[in-house]
Amino acid sequence: MVQRRRISSQALMGNDREVEIEHAGQLYRLRVTSLGKLILTK
Repeated sequence: MVQRRRISSQALMGNDREVEIEHAGQLYRLRVTSLGKLILTK
């Protein structure tokens, strides 16, 4: 079975509601909604 790294959203986001993630030269925005869901947009 393949082992995948697991990163908690708390470790990724800290106390912020929104972070920017750079991937392959593109910028993405990850944010936590008011209902506690995650949304990733380009």
